[in-house]
Amino acid sequence: MSKKNQFKSDDISHMMTYVLGHKPFEFGLVPDNDGFVSVKELLQALHEEPGWGHVREGSIRELLMGESRSLFESDAGKIRAIDRRWAFNETDVVQLPAKILYLGIRRNAHPVVMEKGLTRVEGRSYVLSPDREMAERIGRRRDPNPVLLEIRVDAAWKDGINVRRIGDLFVMQEIPVRFIAGPPVSKSAIKERLAREEKRQTQLPPVSQFQPGTFILDLERDPHLPRKDKGRKKRSWKEAARKDRRTMRTVPW
Repeated sequence: MSKKNQFKSDDISHMMTYVLGHKPFEFGLVPDNDGFVSVKELLQALHEEPGWGHVREGSIRELLMGESRSLFESDAGKIRAIDRRWAFNETDVVQLPAKILYLGIRRNAHPVVMEKGLTRVEGRSYVLSPDREMAERIGRRRDPNPVLLEIRVDAAWKDGINVRRIGDLFVMQEIPVRFIAGPPVSKSAIKERLAREEKRQTQLPPVSQFQPGTFILDLERDPHLPRKDKGRKKRSWKEAARKDRRTMRTVPW
């Protein structure tokens, strides 16, 4: 490795150590319970920082094969720092900086969220921030023009909804609609949503009348039906008469 590439690799290593090991929340990142974040999310966060748009997935792979490989651990598209100086606030009382926190969502999800809320989905969490700009920054990773919602976190927490804190960010697994406030849904968005649902319904495959484990009865293959005498000639009237006479001799009178 050339000195230039070595310096670049060292810079990336130092930056990743700070992001993953010290303050991931400063970059709008919330690791999972094992400290991992997806490489995709890490790259998104780095590219948002001035001067770090050059980092690619290949840069991280190269880093993991060099001298810094002992500082990080990767697994199935995720990465974490070995030495982590942050922790989730797991206490019963979460210190909230404000009663209202912000959450950026995808624009096409806006009508559904305002009607049904944000439900629990396995492997997903909702990241909220007291800072509007940070909430928009996180939201832009899913939608270039996200919709910003106001979440009454204080009321949700008092109602028994679990809230976790990591640095300046807050994490919720579900947010009922009664704690959500946001821009009103336009009539055009409602029409588009109804049109999508109607189209999805028409594209569903027809339900078969036969369920798994059933079969169609083919009467032509029923082994109990009289078999056809293939290639055999029908009996003549003489043969039938002889058979009748033999039968009559054996019948006791």
